[in-house]
Amino acid sequence: MREFIVEADGGSRGNPGPAGYGAVVSDAATGETLAEAAEYLGTTTNNVAEYSGLLAGLRAAHELDPEAAVHVRMDSKLVVEQMSGRWKIKHPAMKPLAAEAARVFPPGRVTYEWIPRERNKHADRLANEAMDAGRRGEQWSATASRAALDTPTARPVAPLTPESSGPPGDAAAGAARVRAALASPSGPASGSASAAESGATEPGVRGAGGGGVGGGDASAAEAAADVRAAQAVATPGTETAAPRTGTTASGTGTTASGTGTAAPRTGTTAAGTGTAAAPGTGTATTPSSGASSGWAPADMGPPATFVLLRHGETPLTPQKRFSGSGGSDPSLSDAGREQAVRTAEALARRGTVQAVVASPLARTRETAGIVAARLGLEVSVEEGLRETDFGAWEGLTFGEVRERHPDDLNAWLSSPDAEPTGGGESFAATAARVAATRDRLTAAYAGRTVLLVTHVTPIKTLVRLALGAPPEALFRMELSAASLSAVAYYADGNASVRLFNETSHLR
Repeated sequence: MREFIVEADGGSRGNPGPAGYGAVVSDAATGETLAEAAEYLGTTTNNVAEYSGLLAGLRAAHELDPEAAVHVRMDSKLVVEQMSGRWKIKHPAMKPLAAEAARVFPPGRVTYEWIPRERNKHADRLANEAMDAGRRGEQWSATASRAALDTPTARPVAPLTPESSGPPGDAAAGAARVRAALASPSGPASGSASAAESGATEPGVRGAGGGGVGGGDASAAEAAADVRAAQAVATPGTETAAPRTGTTASGTGTTASGTGTAAPRTGTTAAGTGTAAAPGTGTATTPSSGASSGWAPADMGPPATFVLLRHGETPLTPQKRFSGSGGSDPSLSDAGREQAVRTAEALARRGTVQAVVASPLARTRETAGIVAARLGLEVSVEEGLRETDFGAWEGLTFGEVRERHPDDLNAWLSSPDAEPTGGGESFAATAARVAATRDRLTAAYAGRTVLLVTHVTPIKTLVRLALGAPPEALFRMELSAASLSAVAYYADGNASVRLFNETSHLR
């Protein structure tokens, strides 16, 4: 079966105003441009122009090969989410266009992907050429077009598979697009996305160890609220975007959905020691990084997104034994290897991971190797991602530690500075190491999505620091073997937790 990429765009100079669309069909394996389409539409809206571009691109692909599979790339979050079936189509002018687009190819043969505007330049320039021609009283002419000359060849893609409904990094990409749109002058074909109602499940919390499921994905809610915030800034007096407050090396970024108001982004510092006040005070004591406070700059650029994968099960995991960096360094069990394979397949379907970095311990390197082989990537090893050293508690259950070292255990549960018996690593020391590692990796992978294959404590610490939560929060997070979490880090020092303890790929 042949596979095509369709890249489409549309714009309106006035919204509504003089509008046009552009669409490009290329070969998925080589990136070769196979067909172009563009048209001046007269006076209409951005969204109608975007849907018109999609329809034209699908029709052009169908003319080339009606039996092909098609992967659509657009910088319109609205169109991608609506055509993927995750957002409802309410506008009367868009419903017939969407229905017609859905009929061009049989169900299941077309997949959709949101891409940043800078990666959709070919279709964008075609749309602008069509609008320029309309302004001159002409129609767009393929022979006069320079869009193909002014833009790079489309990137080849992996074999097409249906898009996952909750990919790590997807919401981060949506938020980055909105920030870029706010920072740059409104281009003629920039489009105007409408937010859809979406909900977020709240991650469950229980105990300090692994096991159990309690994760939720707030990606759609985050993206919807960011779109609402963009509309509020672009059209003063319509909806209100709440200011981001707080200054952090790793802040938080959560948004409400369904209200039309972006929730405040707050930040508490996590750089340096990573310590906080004693339990019960609720006051973080880590120093400020000096990131901006009040209204944040509009253009944060694409974030560095960490997809956090806890390694698969080892023989010690079902027994809930302490297994840190100072113990026997077990390999994966058969169940753990199966978990790694399932995770690899899920990440391959999502297609967002661009690099793989692993802790040096055997169980993480083995998990990372299985995933990276499926993704066609190499594994880099990062010492800072290793698990906490639990000293004399390595290999023991919590009950056994309670029985043998009750005073040390009580101290460890009460203070982030307390070390496990026998000179293990305190949570404060782990937090300092993880924060330093985070800073190195965010600088090295700015604007990219990287899979970090690591352990319970480093993942919980990254989430805790991103949320500005106190150290005792580590005992209130559930993290299953081979679970996925995700945190996006922006240039102003703020962070946004996108996913936590996702395990649907294992079922």
